[in-house]
Amino acid sequence: MRVLIVDDHPMVIEGCRGMLSGQKDIEVSEAHNADEALEKYEATAPDVVVLDINLPGISGFELLRLLLRRNANVKIIVFTMNDDPVFAARAIERGARGYLAKSEDPKAFVKAIRSVGAGERYLSSNLALKLAFADQARAKSPLDALSSREIEILRNLASGKDMAEIAHILKISYKTVANNCVLLKRKLGARSKADLLRIAVENKIAMRLV
Repeated sequence: MRVLIVDDHPMVIEGCRGMLSGQKDIEVSEAHNADEALEKYEATAPDVVVLDINLPGISGFELLRLLLRRNANVKIIVFTMNDDPVFAARAIERGARGYLAKSEDPKAFVKAIRSVGAGERYLSSNLALKLAFADQARAKSPLDALSSREIEILRNLASGKDMAEIAHILKISYKTVANNCVLLKRKLGARSKADLLRIAVENKIAMRLV
């Protein structure tokens, strides 16, 4: 089984390699950002992609979308520090086959890869229980009305990027970014860029992902 690990922290990647070192039938490759991940995916055709949410440039959720656009059957496990069931639900809705918090027992990492590699889905029992009771909290989130691209733009705005920089990072036109900012203001009830930044901070979007 070929596994591609996408994470920008070398220590995390080494930890993942260590957890899989005893699995003789698993071959591991790595990438540290979205561009590398897309190149490695084409070069190695992995059976499972282990994907962190918080990547430099575009987020793991946007990379998930790009991978699924290339191959609708790609098997992706989101592997993150965030054990919020709202994010697990977002990952699953966007096509991930599994969601695993980095705080889980190392044995769960191998189990998740085995399960997803076999065509199953994976959530820890603790996270599945949280998810079962998360509907009310999710309904209150203003981010639910946003598309993946809008969230990417909002995340980059919250990180201090201007519209020209965002256009370059996301490989879209400046006009597309500007139009999406207009839609963001409308959907979030924001009157200005400052309002958008406030909403992003309140929802901790720069730290998260999405």
